[in-house]
Amino acid sequence: MTKYHKTPEAVAALDPEQYRVTQQDGTERPGTGKYLDNKEPGIYVDVVSGEPLFASSAKYESGCGWPSFTKPIEPAHVIERQDRSLGMVRTEVRSAHGDSHLGHVFPDGPPAAGGLRYCINSASLRFIHRDDMEAEGYGDYLDQVEDVT
Repeated sequence: MTKYHKTPEAVAALDPEQYRVTQQDGTERPGTGKYLDNKEPGIYVDVVSGEPLFASSAKYESGCGWPSFTKPIEPAHVIERQDRSLGMVRTEVRSAHGDSHLGHVFPDGPPAAGGLRYCINSASLRFIHRDDMEAEGYGDYLDQVEDVT
């Protein structure tokens, strides 16, 4: 079983935006994230720890300005906690092993898919294309990614 963790080297390798989002609980400007319009098959992992977070098969266009997913690929890799910043109550989403701030989850997602919208910052993610998943050690998740036709 793969062990995922946060290392000083991984944190040092982050670009300024990735650092601000993941380590300082920042948020990208809406509509600016590099994965917002990504429609390729694969998985999204924590940019710090590499733990698998979301599959492309759970990604959908919510119109909110950030990549949106209906569910995590591995629920144990996503921690939810109350966030009272900005004068409102929201549910923050963090990676379990990397302790990276990912974004927030809201109860306004597609009802047929469980009703949740995981609104995630691209800066907290690294995308691994379906064709590269086996080589990068994520082959166990191929069954959760749509087939390439």
